Amino acid sequence: MASTKPYLIRAIHEWCLDEGFTPYLAVQVDPQTRVPREFVKDGQIVLNVGVEATHKLLIGNEEISFQARFNGASFPVLVPLSAVLAIYARENGQGMAFEASPENAQGEEVGAGGTANLEAATEKTEPPTPRGTHLTRIK
Repeated sequence: MASTKPYLIRAIHEWCLDEGFTPYLAVQVDPQTRVPREFVKDGQIVLNVGVEATHKLLIGNEEISFQARFNGASFPVLVPLSAVLAIYARENGQGMAFEASPENAQGEEVGAGGTANLEAATEKTEPPTPRGTHLTRIK
């Protein structure tokens, strides 16, 4: 049976764009993940996947790919869906968190159906918003 994860990621991404929010993607970096390593902290990176920040964005069923600028230099980004930890709106923290796949897991996980604050799922690059958001992790 096909995973629901790519469909949920596309839906949250579209919702963010429809509402005028900036979609952020929290990613557990592994050897298959192609991102600029100098921006990886504690094995994770948060990526802006908004329209203005990406070029040729493709959210497929197995991976997410796009071109982005980091410190002014273009970089081809490739993220396997198994490495995606969360997708959420930068402005209010609303979105969805996912369980890390076994090959990507490096820390404590929340069981399927449990809830977790997005701050616990990923380290954001900006100060936390005043409203706490609880997300359900999906396999």
